[in-house]
Amino acid sequence: MPRRILQGTVTSDKNDQTITVLVERRFKHPLLQKTVRKSKKYRAHDPENQFKAGDTVRIVECAPISKTKRWHVVTEANA
Repeated sequence: MPRRILQGTVTSDKNDQTITVLVERRFKHPLLQKTVRKSKKYRAHDPENQFKAGDTVRIVECAPISKTKRWHVVTEANA
């Protein structure tokens, strides 16, 4: 099965080797036909602590690293 790749903004880098990434998705409401924004936070593994709050990053699914971490940072989205 292919691994999901998501793009989002780093909201927190306070923990060691962990960042919190806010991923926002937009879709059209089925009944109202209005564009709706939904967001979700993911905790991702950042082994070198190289990403800071405000960076745009890509994360990919991986095997569980800890209780809450199931994602790994691939690269900065702008690079």
